[in-house]
Amino acid sequence: MFIVSLPIEDRARSHGFYRAIGLHPVGPLAEDGLPEPLQFDLAEGARLMLIPQGGFGWVTGGRPLAPRGSTECLLSLSATSEEALQDLVRRAQEAGAELISKPEHQPWGYTAVFADPDGHAWMITVAP
Repeated sequence: MFIVSLPIEDRARSHGFYRAIGLHPVGPLAEDGLPEPLQFDLAEGARLMLIPQGGFGWVTGGRPLAPRGSTECLLSLSATSEEALQDLVRRAQEAGAELISKPEHQPWGYTAVFADPDGHAWMITVAP
């Protein structure tokens, strides 16, 4: 299993955002009605885990988080078509994403970049 873990401010907000862009949560439900830990399937053998900032700091030994607006990692998802990419970007924005780069053709494909409500950058690409 490959797991990408990201720090978040609000479990419910993050859960709603990632559900809105089409990811499916997995795991047993906690008292708040959300999976604990808060995880989403990305692909077979790959998951996204969202950890409240306090817990994230505990896991990383108190190492400081990157300031909002800085990018240490660019997470990427593939879309099946330009229309699917545009739909995903629209749903992400409606769920609170900040559009970083609008959908456009680049040498590596049709792509867009948005930041989730916690500022994590996601690139969506349709390969040429």
